[in-house]
Amino acid sequence: MEEFERFDLTEEERMLRDMVRRLAKEKVAPGAEERDKKGEYPYDMLELMKENGLMGIDFPEAYDGMAAGMIAHCVVVEELAKADAAVALIPSCQELGSLPIILAGTHEQKEKYLKPLSTGEKLAAFGLTEAKGGSDVAALKTRAVRKGDKYILNGTKMWITNGGVADTYCIYAVTDPDKPQHQNASVFILEKGMPGFSVGKKESKLGIRCSDTRELVFEDVEVPVENLLAGEGQGFHIMMKTLDFSRPSVAAQALGIAAGAFEYATEYAKERITFGKPIIRHQAIAFKLADMSMRTTAARQLLWKTCSLLDKEGKDLSRIPAETIRHSSMSKAYCSDVAMWTTIEAVQVLGGFGYSTEYPVERMMRDAKITQIYEGTNEIQRIVIASTL
Repeated sequence: MEEFERFDLTEEERMLRDMVRRLAKEKVAPGAEERDKKGEYPYDMLELMKENGLMGIDFPEAYDGMAAGMIAHCVVVEELAKADAAVALIPSCQELGSLPIILAGTHEQKEKYLKPLSTGEKLAAFGLTEAKGGSDVAALKTRAVRKGDKYILNGTKMWITNGGVADTYCIYAVTDPDKPQHQNASVFILEKGMPGFSVGKKESKLGIRCSDTRELVFEDVEVPVENLLAGEGQGFHIMMKTLDFSRPSVAAQALGIAAGAFEYATEYAKERITFGKPIIRHQAIAFKLADMSMRTTAARQLLWKTCSLLDKEGKDLSRIPAETIRHSSMSKAYCSDVAMWTTIEAVQVLGGFGYSTEYPVERMMRDAKITQIYEGTNEIQRIVIASTL
């Protein structure tokens, strides 16, 4: 049996899952409601992730990462998201923000930036989206112009996760607007505190409220040439491969939300009595739970298959097979659609209690929505899937 065809976890992955599951129940879940209300970045949860070695699960071992693979990373994200989807973003966004360096960095760039990112000593962010362009990369306006041994960067980014708390940023900017779209941009490593680089408006969001989402502003920021990743014109290729590897992490977050809502609704249905029996024995409720179980189980297997395919690929700029790209988009779209559907049904199972903020399923429903939007909307995922058929 080939590696990508396995349908279960290794012993090490199960041990990791069980550890994170306990951590999520004991340390993450109790404060989830309060974090959602406050909407402030949870530095205590960041410390918890660092203390338990969860920031560099899929990072190269040579640069202080665990090198445990994509399935291990996604198992961690899923278990955290069962308790709090915003906390699950801490290791998830660390993966996203660091991937351009992992994929395209030189040894010197990796040595300088990846080591502190692997341990969580520093935080990462990925800057792609702008006011007029996210899915449509041709509409991106942030510009980098070379002057001697520096690039002068101007423009703005928005919806950047970790925007106000990160130390290291991978920023997508147009370097030659006269070239075709797939050759006109580059990716640069920026550091917090660079003159002209500032953090703008903080977004007030429907869900994942304690995750920091910001605008970034670049006003004549001088970026050393050595902070360019893989040379001019490689930006589109770096960005696309980054997203191929990062979408399963969003899928894992969505799956965790779905699984958490399903588990909560099931326990509630066992205890809630109507017409003389637990509501889980009423067919109308039982069938909802049965469908939740089927869809979350199917979503998990699709995600693990995707991770296994990606783990066969080099974390470099080599091309990824169409089947693997398709699976990356399928897992992201399917898991997030399952999360949205499952959380809506979980609210329905709890009835009036489900609509109350005293119960976690309404928060899970709000958190689920973003998973259908970021890392490429599900409409874009369907375009990608169809294009590989």
